[in-house]
Amino acid sequence: QVQLVESGGGMVQAGGSLRLSCAASGGTFGRNVYGWYRQAPGKQRDLVASVSRGGVTNYADFVKGRFTISRDNAKNTVYLQMDSLKPEDTAVYYCNAKVPVFMTSWQVNDYWGQGTQVTVSA
Repeated sequence: QVQLVESGGGMVQAGGSLRLSCAASGGTFGRNVYGWYRQAPGKQRDLVASVSRGGVTNYADFVKGRFTISRDNAKNTVYLQMDSLKPEDTAVYYCNAKVPVFMTSWQVNDYWGQGTQVTVSA
C-alpha cells in the first residue's frame, strides 16, 4: 500500500506562485511514476504533469512553461512548482502514484492523495 499526502495548497493572486508537495510512504518510492492531476468543480480530473522513474517529465499544454514537476527520491517526495498562476488554475490538485505490480503479469496500481485546494484570484 502506498499513502500519499499533499500539502502546499492555498489562495494566491494571479501571477503568483505556489509549491505543492506530495509525501509518499509505503512501497518503494523509486519504482513508481508520479503525477499531479487537478479537478475543478463540475469538470473531469485532468493530468497536469508526471515524472517517470528516471526523471523524465511530461506536462499538459495548459501548464507548459509555468509549472515544474520534480521528485526527490531521498525524501520520498514529489513537488509541483506552479508559477505565473492564472484564475483558471483554480482546482483541487491530487497527487498520483502508479505502482508496478507483478501478479501473473505486470500491471499498474493507482494510488491517490486526498487533494489540496488551489485558488487563484484575478
